[in-house]
Amino acid sequence: MRGFLGSSVGVTCAAALALPLTLPATPARADSSTMTSEAAAPGSTQSLPLAPLTRRRGSLGPSTQTQGLARRNVRPFSLVGVIWDDPDSELNGRVQVRTRAAGTGDWSDWQDVETHNDEHAADPDTAESASRRVHGSTAPLWVGNSNGVEVRVQAEPAEREAADPLDEAAPEGPRERRATLPEAAALPGGLRLELVDPGGDPPAPDGTRAAGRAGGAPSGLRAKGVRAKAVHAKGAQASLPDAGGAKATVIPALSRAETLRTYFPDGTSQRRATPYIGPRPSIVTRHGWGANENLRERGFLYTKTVKAAFVHHTASGNKYSCSQVPSIIRSIYRYHVVSSGWRDIGYNFLVDKCGTIYEGRAGGVAKAVMGAHTRGFNTNSMGIAVIGSFGATKPTDAALKAISRLTAWKLGLYGADPRGKTYLKSAGGNLYRKGKNVRLNVISGHRDGFATECPGRLLYGKLGTARTTAAKYQGR
Repeated sequence: MRGFLGSSVGVTCAAALALPLTLPATPARADSSTMTSEAAAPGSTQSLPLAPLTRRRGSLGPSTQTQGLARRNVRPFSLVGVIWDDPDSELNGRVQVRTRAAGTGDWSDWQDVETHNDEHAADPDTAESASRRVHGSTAPLWVGNSNGVEVRVQAEPAEREAADPLDEAAPEGPRERRATLPEAAALPGGLRLELVDPGGDPPAPDGTRAAGRAGGAPSGLRAKGVRAKAVHAKGAQASLPDAGGAKATVIPALSRAETLRTYFPDGTSQRRATPYIGPRPSIVTRHGWGANENLRERGFLYTKTVKAAFVHHTASGNKYSCSQVPSIIRSIYRYHVVSSGWRDIGYNFLVDKCGTIYEGRAGGVAKAVMGAHTRGFNTNSMGIAVIGSFGATKPTDAALKAISRLTAWKLGLYGADPRGKTYLKSAGGNLYRKGKNVRLNVISGHRDGFATECPGRLLYGKLGTARTTAAKYQGR
């Protein structure tokens, strides 16, 4: 994701944000809905409007460039983010939160929230991006079970030119010198703090709580009453099977031989040769992580093929256990749909640090489901998000292996070589104009298609290894 601050949390804006600040209480608006699984606890979203922070008595009054909330008690939540009205406006500034742990009552240190989330979005000029429900939003931050919060948002200083009396080039008056002076940028309108409660884990088929690790029976991928649009693909791709029934939680792993028999039953590909494809990995389904299918829009969106995979990080932090991952994904899903206004979770797949793979956007794990992960390049691609932040933290070997196994299988279904290059047509973004054919790695980082720090320096540096390993899994 795009970086906008070069200094650390303890340095940048310290002088401005160290002042004691208070804010009058504001009411909370809850947004809750029922889960499709009858025994799972419903999640909810608290949306709290931000307002100018006020310094103590004797100061100059509210700051129009610093908004937030003073410490307050709230209903339990586990993930935070900030949204605003206009999705085309950027929040050029710094967002920091403190939270109180529900178990201990201890307040955390200030934590930075990644402000740029627009690069993870639907392509421009699509129905999803043009929806009136869509908001601008930061990345979500996982904080764990909490019941208190404090937030501050400060605009990043912009620069403007000012005339100095020594500038010889000045058209009028004495010699003047042009100086660059800092000027606070405006914050976007309608800033609101979103506090997401993921709800309880759904029960596993045996009555126990569903685990965050892969294992068990395959799952169905369609909610009741939801019809999928036709898949625009030829040959075997037109009827790619997704294993499982409506109540299963995991699509089981297959050996390479079983994968070939399942997806290429005649033993040949369209090229009349043995396909290069990796063994299908185990994948926790939406039912497995407890997706509330009533939240997302009905129906599915497909593209013609899958030519490339974009690797992301969620920028939601690394302070989680793998048993918490279903809750994290439910929180991201709710944040993407309820808070940001997207039709579904943006990523096609998610991977945790233990190497477990999770189904993301609905429509079928084997099919070319159109996501909202790489603005400008969502057509004919898939998005894989590794849960965590990898600017300063190394990804685990297990996560890298999962990326390799997933791409070897999914790209192999569509005849793509993980070590190769491909062309995708840009739908418009901040690196490539609309309509430009862009040559990309078949396994690319998000930053290859959009000016962003995502997937983080240390994960991006491992993609070469992932390409090589994925090709070996395919039998190349």
